[in-house]
Amino acid sequence: EGVICRHPFVAGRNSVVVLDEYVSLEQGTGCVHIAPGHGTEDFEIGRRYNLPVISPINAQGYFTEEGGIFAGRFYLETNKDILSELTRHGALVWQETITHQYPHCWRCKNPVFFRATEQWFASIDGFREDLLAAVDRVRWIPSWGRDRIYNMVANRSDWCISRQRFWGVPLPIFYCAACGEAVITQETISHLQDLFREHGSDVWFARDAHELIPPGMRCPACGGTEFTKETDTMDVWFDSGSSHWAVLTQPEYWPGQRWPADLYLEGSDQHRGWFNSSLTTAVAVTGDPPYGAVLTHGFVVDEQGRKMSKSLGNVVDPLEVMKELGADILRLWVCSADYRTDLAASSNILAQTAEAYRKIRNTFRFLLGNLYDFDPVRDRVPYERLLELDRYALLKLHRVIERVTKAYAEYEFHLVAHTVYNYCVTDLSAFYLNVLKDRLYCEEAASLPRRSAQTVLYDILYALVRLLTPVLAFTTEEVWRYIPVAGEKPVSVQLCDMPEVQPEFIDPELEDRWERLLVVRDEVMRALESLRKQKVIRDSLEAAVKLFAGKELYRLLSAYRQQLPSILIVSDVDVLGLDEAGPTTVATGQEDLRLAVERAPGEKCARCWVYSEDVGRDPNFPDVCPRCAGVLRRMG
Repeated sequence: EGVICRHPFVAGRNSVVVLDEYVSLEQGTGCVHIAPGHGTEDFEIGRRYNLPVISPINAQGYFTEEGGIFAGRFYLETNKDILSELTRHGALVWQETITHQYPHCWRCKNPVFFRATEQWFASIDGFREDLLAAVDRVRWIPSWGRDRIYNMVANRSDWCISRQRFWGVPLPIFYCAACGEAVITQETISHLQDLFREHGSDVWFARDAHELIPPGMRCPACGGTEFTKETDTMDVWFDSGSSHWAVLTQPEYWPGQRWPADLYLEGSDQHRGWFNSSLTTAVAVTGDPPYGAVLTHGFVVDEQGRKMSKSLGNVVDPLEVMKELGADILRLWVCSADYRTDLAASSNILAQTAEAYRKIRNTFRFLLGNLYDFDPVRDRVPYERLLELDRYALLKLHRVIERVTKAYAEYEFHLVAHTVYNYCVTDLSAFYLNVLKDRLYCEEAASLPRRSAQTVLYDILYALVRLLTPVLAFTTEEVWRYIPVAGEKPVSVQLCDMPEVQPEFIDPELEDRWERLLVVRDEVMRALESLRKQKVIRDSLEAAVKLFAGKELYRLLSAYRQQLPSILIVSDVDVLGLDEAGPTTVATGQEDLRLAVERAPGEKCARCWVYSEDVGRDPNFPDVCPRCAGVLRRMG
């Protein structure tokens, strides 16, 4: 360290040997050259050793006078001549061509040449600890975002805020023509603010320095009165990072806004960009972060996780998707995926989303179709008179409201989509709506069983249309047109409040009973499906079921004996003790339950399709069961 070396062919230019940890003994000779004027790491090492910053190549890539015999030549054209000069002086030990990685411009794909140039910087060290403290006062979604930006702030260098571009926000700096002193004072800033407010920031580029400097201004260093203006522009991250102040603190332009922002939302690359620059400008001025929460999402990739590009032919055009499938399917796809990671898009994935959408839409159609004669004011059944199954369905609805509301509050949009989808497919279509068909189609129009069902169907519809509005904005607006509403109806569902959980509908004992009944139902459904595959029955109503249950389950099933046929959608159910189960009964996944399924005796009712030995008992209605005969008689 400190050994002085003579330049091979430039007289008087010596170099000093310095040390640094990035030089490896595993690669190369263990000795590398550095150029403090042409590399970031080299510049930092040079600054540490107080080396001169020599940059003999100008902004156009040509050697300056510092380049000696190569002055005026383009740097890439001098390689052979430099090698020849080294050879002539006996300084070239070895020469070969290698392949290595080298940075290239992302836009034009040409190799990048590094030069040390004078720039304007914003010092970070003076308030770095304030920045780190501000990071911990923000809610980061997902939580790993906190560590990512914290480490970036902790390790970042001073912020280079100047750019050599001909467009952008100007750097409001003047230079004394006599001594070169940079002039930026409160007086010059206030004067420029007035000019910008009246003429816009383009006034900086349209006018000369003497038209921009405050009248009578003198250089604070030498008293000079002639000035030039800075030609560099501001780093775009500086002005975008100041947007919170421009938007949220100027009520004359943005009435009703307040600082700080509730939420910043961008892709995961913005921890280094917008999130970081906004935090820096805000803490520098106010000491506080400019946002209460920051949400980060991934990027859209193809089904194999590859970045989309025209060359790969894997681009999914959202406009084409909307033309083919509709905007709501695109919205549902976005909300169904966990945005915290990259989102996969393909024709296959969107087709699956379209199928999920179809099931949700069919649920809306069923609900609307069975409320055609229901007036929510005239026909509503009070909670205490609702049938127990309907009270359970209302409870399940409020469990969904509870989960969805929590998911929205926590920005877990994929949980919103999955919760509502599973509710429509499993709780409604596969169970509740299926069970209700008998009541809706076969009971008298104004009977308590039917109105009880319609009351809950209405509540489900009214809640679902509001829960899904942020996701399926167009579909819910379409549904809203057909929903009768008590009182004055808002012109749009977008103007409605979100549904809220009503604690009086949450009955844990009721929930426990029906959850146990549904376990039994699942076992029966499996047995019925097996018989369908064997072609023993075609429809569940062709079956009669015997349930052999342990003592506790027996008591529960016996209490619901009259409701079990409709719950299981079979023609008859018999409840027996587990000790009565014979060798031909079927074991289930429950230790206290066995069952037997056989064809239901009797004839099929032409109206409700339930098999009964009493079909035709009423001579006036020879092809229906007694229940349906009574309904028909009362209908006249």
